[in-house]
Amino acid sequence: MPTETAPAVTTDGRSSASEKTLLVLSAVMTHPRFTDVVEATGLAKATTHRILSTLVDRGFVSVGPDGTYLPGPTILSLAGRALQRIDISTIAQPIVDDLVAQVQCTVHVGVANGDEIIYLIRADSDKPYQMPSRVGLAIPMHSSGIGKVVLSGYTDEGLARYAARTGLPPRTEHTVRDLDALRAAVAAVRERGYAEDDEENVPGVRCVAAPVRDHTGTIKYGVSISTLTLEHTAEQVAAMAPFAIEAAEKISAALGHTT
Repeated sequence: MPTETAPAVTTDGRSSASEKTLLVLSAVMTHPRFTDVVEATGLAKATTHRILSTLVDRGFVSVGPDGTYLPGPTILSLAGRALQRIDISTIAQPIVDDLVAQVQCTVHVGVANGDEIIYLIRADSDKPYQMPSRVGLAIPMHSSGIGKVVLSGYTDEGLARYAARTGLPPRTEHTVRDLDALRAAVAAVRERGYAEDDEENVPGVRCVAAPVRDHTGTIKYGVSISTLTLEHTAEQVAAMAPFAIEAAEKISAALGHTT
């Protein structure tokens, strides 16, 4: 029989009991069977059963016909309200500001909207120039770094439908123009964990972008670091990819994504 984990150091027993309740609630969201919840929490069976009974009574947990545990109506309602209040711009802004300070380049956060990417955030460094972009600007997915990281979450059939719908119109002479090239670009994103845009959307501008995942693990957003080709080589921009990935992972975690 599992033994209970050592309680937190508190001035009374209430915080310790609260932590055990939260421990069980977290475990039951990903472990539907009682024995799995016991193993995940490390609590005694009697303690786990008592907490689960309370969670069921309060609607945080439901019991299915086969005896497995499911999210209850109370927690589903709370989750729905919380998701409605999520503002990625507010969540991401301090992370973006830190990234700008690290790389001294323009940073964008964009969201997928149909077959386009919409810029939600643009933060500039103190360089004497600015990127030809603005919050609210819509750009094609296939010609942008953020768009490519979103497309990396598509199935092969999804990529084919995207190409058929849009026709992959060129923005510059470097833009991906056919489905095979798009598939190759997306495969590179999946392998490396980031996308590159080397003058594919705007002449004289290159960027590196990383995927941002929501609480379901879906790639709906992206973070990009943009600069002028006159200032940074393609190799120098690619070297900034770890910074973009780290920022994207922080935003993903703030949106509820867990690895």
